[in-house]
Amino acid sequence: MSLTGLDLVIIIGYLGLTVAIGMYMSGQASKSLKGYALGSNKLPWYALGLSNASGMFDISGTMWLVYLLFIYGLQSVYIPWLWPTFNQVFLMIFLSLWLRRSGVMTGAEWIEFRFGKGVGSTMSHLVVVVFALVLVLGYLAYGFVGIGKFGAAFMPWQLSPDAHLNEIYYGLIVVGLTSLYVIKGGMFSVVITEVMQYLVMTVASIAVGIIAIQQVSPELLDSLTPDGWAGIFPGWRLDLDWGEILPSANSKIADDGYELFQIFLMLVLFKGLLQSFAGPAPNYDMQRILSTRTPKEAAMMSGLVTIVLAPVRYMLIAGLAVLAIGFYMTQLNAMGGDVDFELILPFVLSNFIPAGLLGLLIAGLLAAFMSSFAATTNAAPAYVVNDIYKRYINPNASEKTLVWMSYAVAALFIIIGTAFGLYATDINFLLQWIVSALYGGYTASNVLKWYWWRFNGQGYFWGMVAGLIFAIPMAFMDLNALHAFPLMLAVCIAAAIAGTLLTPPTDMETLEKFYIKTRPWGFWDPVQQSLVEKGQGVPKNPDFWRDMMNIGIGLVWHTSLTAAPIFMVIQHWTEMTIAIVIAVITTAVLKSTWYDNLKDYAEGTPPEKIEAEIEKEGYAK
Repeated sequence: MSLTGLDLVIIIGYLGLTVAIGMYMSGQASKSLKGYALGSNKLPWYALGLSNASGMFDISGTMWLVYLLFIYGLQSVYIPWLWPTFNQVFLMIFLSLWLRRSGVMTGAEWIEFRFGKGVGSTMSHLVVVVFALVLVLGYLAYGFVGIGKFGAAFMPWQLSPDAHLNEIYYGLIVVGLTSLYVIKGGMFSVVITEVMQYLVMTVASIAVGIIAIQQVSPELLDSLTPDGWAGIFPGWRLDLDWGEILPSANSKIADDGYELFQIFLMLVLFKGLLQSFAGPAPNYDMQRILSTRTPKEAAMMSGLVTIVLAPVRYMLIAGLAVLAIGFYMTQLNAMGGDVDFELILPFVLSNFIPAGLLGLLIAGLLAAFMSSFAATTNAAPAYVVNDIYKRYINPNASEKTLVWMSYAVAALFIIIGTAFGLYATDINFLLQWIVSALYGGYTASNVLKWYWWRFNGQGYFWGMVAGLIFAIPMAFMDLNALHAFPLMLAVCIAAAIAGTLLTPPTDMETLEKFYIKTRPWGFWDPVQQSLVEKGQGVPKNPDFWRDMMNIGIGLVWHTSLTAAPIFMVIQHWTEMTIAIVIAVITTAVLKSTWYDNLKDYAEGTPPEKIEAEIEKEGYAK
C-alpha cells in the first residue's frame, strides 16, 4: 500500500514524541528501584487505569478480536472470556483491595507476605518468578508477531522480497524504537506515554466506527452474513452457516472447535471464573495495582479499566469487521484454504481511511503495540532485580546499581522474547497457549492462596510446578490448550493439596499478619480463633455474599459495555439502546453496592498498622 507524505509525517512525529516523553520521564524512574518499578506509588489511579487499558489494547489481540467478530458475530463477545476479559470485575470488587493492602513491589514479594520465610516460602518465591518471566517472554513473542505483520502490511518500503523476512525486519525496527523509552523510563514513562496512546486510540477507534456506519448499511451487512450472526444469545450449537458466502469460515469454525457453543461457553466460563478468583498474574496488571497510592484507588483503577477499554476497543473492532464483511469477501474467497483473517485489519485501513486519518490510525495501532510491549517489559526487571538479585545475590546493592540492573534485564528480555517471536507465525496459537496453558497452570495454586489458611509455600510450589510442566511443552505441540485445561487443573490441585498436607503449615504469626492486613473471606477460622485467643481478634470479612452479587452484576455490566458499541456500528439501534440502559442501571447499582463500601483497610485493622502503612507508602489518609 502507499502512504501519503502527511501520513508518514504523523506516524514518524508520533513515534518521536512517544520516545521523547518516555526519555524525559526517565529522570523520575532513575532515582530508585521502587521509582522504576512502581512509579514511587505517586501516580494517580485514573492515569494508571488509562495506562492499564492502553496496555491491554494490543495490536495482536485486536487482530484476533476482529477475526472473531467477523466469523462468529455478536456471540464472539463471549469468546474472549478465555482470557478472561472479565477478570477486571473481580479485581475491582475485592481482589485489588486485598492485593494492594500488602504494600509489596511484586507478586513474588507478595509470596513472602503470604507464606513467611523458610524453605516453603523460598520455593514458592522462586517458582512464581519463573512463571512471571516465562509469561513475559510469551507476551513479548506474541506482540512481536503481531507488529511484524502489521508493519509489513503498512510501511511503504519492502525490506526483503521474502514476506516473512519483511515482517521480521519491521518487527525488529518497531521493537527497537519502543525499547528506547521502556528500558530507560520504567513505570513513569510507561504510564505517561500510555495515557497519550490511549487518547490517540480513542480518536482512531471512533473514526473507524463512524466510517463503517457510513459505508455499510444494515441491509448489506445482513445479506453478507449468515442467519444468527447479529444475535447475542448463545444456543446449544453455534448454527452459523456461511455456506457459499465464505466457505472457509465454516472450516475455521470447525478447526476452532466452537460448534457446540454452549459446551465451549460453559468450559470457558468455568475456566474464566477460576482464573479470576485466582487474582492477577504477575504481569503488568498486577504492577499497576501495586503502583496505586491506596487500596481504594487500586479498586477504582481496576473498575476504570472496564469503562474506558471495552466501549472504545469494540468500536474499532466492530468497524474493522463490518468494513471487511462489506468489501473484503472477494479477496478472502480468493485465498481458498489458505485464508488469513489477520489480514482484515490492514485491508480495511488501506482502502477506507482517508489520508491524515490513516496516519493517525496507524500511529494509534503502533501505540497499541508499544503500550502492551512496554507494560510487559516493565514487569521483568521488578522480578529479576528485586526478587532474585537484591534478595539472593546482593542485598546491599545501591539504588543506582539496581536501576542499571533493571535496564540490563529489560534489554535482555526484549532480545529473548523477540527471538522466540522469530519462530512463531500464528497469533491465535500463541494467545491460546498463554491464556489456556500458561494461565491454566497458574490457576489452582493462586486460588488456594487467597481462600484457604492451611495452604502453604510447598503446596504453592508443587501446584505451580505441575502447571509449568504441563504448559511449557504445549507451546511446541499441536494440542488444544482449552480442552486440556480440566485435566491440567485436576493435576495441579492434587499436587498443591498433597504438597500442603505433607508439609508443616505456615507459622501462625505470618498468617495472622496476612489476615489482619488483607482480611480475605474464605476458610480462615483457625487464624481468626488464634487472634481471639491472643486478645487481638478482628471482625471477619462479612462481604462474601455482597461481593458475589456484585460480581454477577459486574459481568452483566461488562458484557453490556462490550455489546453496545457493536450494536451501534451494525446499526441495530434498539439493541444498542437496551445495552446502554443495562449499562447505566448496573453502573448505578454498583455505585451503591460496591463503590460506596470501598475502604482502604477492613474494619478492625489496628490503627498503628494503618499509620505505619501510610508512613511507609507516603500517601495521605
